[in-house]
Amino acid sequence: MLSYRHAFHAGNHADVLKHFVQVQLHLYMNQKDVAYTYIDTHSGAGVYALDSFQATKTGEFDTGIGPLWNATNVPAALQPYLDLVKGMNPSGKMRYYPGSPYVADQMSRLDDRLRLFELHPADVKILNENVRKAEAHKAEQGERARGKRVIIEHGDGFQSLKKLLPPPSRRALVLVDPPYEVKDDYKKVRDALEEALGRFPSGMYAVWYPVLQRMESRQFPDKLKRLPAKEWLNVTLTVSTPGPDGIGLHSSGMFILNPPYTLEPMLRETMPYLVQVLGKDAGARFTIETGTQVTGAASARLVGEGPRAPVGNARRASPLSGKGSLRLPGQSMVREGEEAKPAAKAPAPRRAWRPDGSAQAKPATPGQGESRAPAKRPAGAQPRAAGPRTAGKGGKR
Repeated sequence: MLSYRHAFHAGNHADVLKHFVQVQLHLYMNQKDVAYTYIDTHSGAGVYALDSFQATKTGEFDTGIGPLWNATNVPAALQPYLDLVKGMNPSGKMRYYPGSPYVADQMSRLDDRLRLFELHPADVKILNENVRKAEAHKAEQGERARGKRVIIEHGDGFQSLKKLLPPPSRRALVLVDPPYEVKDDYKKVRDALEEALGRFPSGMYAVWYPVLQRMESRQFPDKLKRLPAKEWLNVTLTVSTPGPDGIGLHSSGMFILNPPYTLEPMLRETMPYLVQVLGKDAGARFTIETGTQVTGAASARLVGEGPRAPVGNARRASPLSGKGSLRLPGQSMVREGEEAKPAAKAPAPRRAWRPDGSAQAKPATPGQGESRAPAKRPAGAQPRAAGPRTAGKGGKR
């Protein structure tokens, strides 16, 4: 299906989360002198006019960049993103909004390479024109890259990852952002990332996804947690309580495989501000999860029949479940009718962040991600310490 046009949704709250995180990933990649390759599997048109018919018909930018345009007391981490958007609107009037290719072009360096893919015939034509104008402007300023810095291909970005990984410089930032028009898009994302990690396990992969009521969306983060990446981070932003009909996009997420170590603390400081400015009702909130790769005995519990198995070493529950549990260090998951094994000696406690910004000590070894209602434990089973790691507007979970 090729009916999706991002021009109808440009600048909404989901774009704010996606491009704010993308800017931070580029800033981190730029810290090393070695060039990197940026790969965008679903690029779109690159630049969007907020006064166009498509944008004004939906007015979705009023849920995102609109409230932030004249916002004050902006957190430092959010400022580079806002500077980029305002930089393409020198008149001071909010007319244009960047797509991910424009963000990458502005945030990357002359030696870095951009590989952009788009299937929609109209959007890929607009993308080519926008990139041509951007390169011409840079040439006028005396900025000329060696070789072909930006290459645009009218094709399937999922398939193209195969030929681009690993990149010559052995550094890459990959953004995966399909329209999720069909249910199969969720599976395509997971399969493409699994193959990409097999080819280039040290790459940084960022996935945007909608948080919807449909089952594929609800299960999607847990499936990404099972991918063979060393570490992962999942952040979601909800701006309002979903309606009873489930129609409309009220929440979205960014899932990063091999994230920068600086990303989690930066998000913890910035996300409350986005909830405050973009939130529409008491249902506005954000969640942050981090975890490590599933290995050894843990991975063996992911197959076969039986109760739901822990998902990686998640440090808090899935934001959709609203609650979670942590296994004690060395304690395996207890099934109905089995005796619990004694837990190993616990390491030093770490700090867990509460919604109000305070902290408390908790066991260092993380446990499962999303959990259902806990099954009845046999006598002698070790207790599990609850510790969801989320914050939101007014302390709501």
